[in-house]
Amino acid sequence: MSTTSRDPIDELADLAARTGKDARRVLAGSDGPLAFALGLALLAMAEVTIYADEIGPAMIANLLATLPLALARRHVAWATGAIVFGVLVAISTDGGTLTIAALLGLVLVLYLFASTHRRRWAVLPALPFLFNAIEPFNGDDAGFSGVLLLMIVVAAEALGDSRRQRGEAIAERDETREALVDTLQDQAAMGERARIARDLHDVVAHHVSAIAVQAESARLTTEGLPEEGRAQFESIGQTARDALTEMRRLLGVLREDANAEVTRDPQPGLARLNELVETARAAGTPVRLTLGGQVTELPPGVDLCAYRILQEALTNVRRHAPGVPVDVELEYRADALRLRVRDHGSGTVAPDPNGHGLLGMRERAIMVGGTLTVGSADGGGFAVEAELPLPGAAG
Repeated sequence: MSTTSRDPIDELADLAARTGKDARRVLAGSDGPLAFALGLALLAMAEVTIYADEIGPAMIANLLATLPLALARRHVAWATGAIVFGVLVAISTDGGTLTIAALLGLVLVLYLFASTHRRRWAVLPALPFLFNAIEPFNGDDAGFSGVLLLMIVVAAEALGDSRRQRGEAIAERDETREALVDTLQDQAAMGERARIARDLHDVVAHHVSAIAVQAESARLTTEGLPEEGRAQFESIGQTARDALTEMRRLLGVLREDANAEVTRDPQPGLARLNELVETARAAGTPVRLTLGGQVTELPPGVDLCAYRILQEALTNVRRHAPGVPVDVELEYRADALRLRVRDHGSGTVAPDPNGHGLLGMRERAIMVGGTLTVGSADGGGFAVEAELPLPGAAG
């Protein structure tokens, strides 16, 4: 029987990894800055005890250069001023001792200050170190230590300024992207509404034309109609003809805005449902059609709306779940027409509920007083359900 023992180096590496993970968790918390500041302060005290000639003044200066880091998250300007002052005190006293912990605190707070303030403000904390490099505060001749300290300060602020500029660029890019997305969504919504208006034009035009024809027929064929009645019918017919003229003008504007070609095809309805289903099957989508209730003639607006919703729903299935079986259900009720299109896909890829196609279906349903719901179906897949009320049905 053999036993294996771990290499001490591996154990130390695991310990270091766990310690680093715990340290990151602590520093990321609400008390992270305080814990880090206390750690640096303890390290500064240890350095002062070992290296300083006069422990008292050096201890005060280095604690002032480390402890304010606890305020850096919320009050970075105050923390920067306090730490810069502490470092200056440490280097200006006779035999002053600037610890590594205090230098690290200075670098961190200057980096944070430069990353949150404009360049004209970030340069202020560096000015004392520039003067110190030219004429040291402790009265000694200018030397390498003053220049090195200035270089460290400038490097920390340069890194912080770079981070600030990068953050501003990212924020500006995200803002521009959001504005572009909003603009595209508005344009898509306007285009969809223009298409809905064009679809409804023929439906409304048919009814208005019928009003004009019936008014004219009544004026000419009704026996014993008084002159006042004839004038009323003539006025009704003229109003209907004027309405048709204005509708054609409006439709021309919508077609021009949407860059759409004028078509003369009749508006589709559920009479072409079999053709719609066969088109989907020919594209590789198995479709099962189920009809419920007593099939009745629908008002033209509801008929067109139902066809367009089914057309868009089947298009979405072919786009997002090609080849999967689809159930199409129509239920004719006394007061409403109920539609349901459900695919049997995995459901992992579904249309965006705020997408342009679904937005158009929802607006068509609302236009006739109905409702539309979309979402994941029980047992998997994606479902589109609409309920379109029938005008004049008994409540």
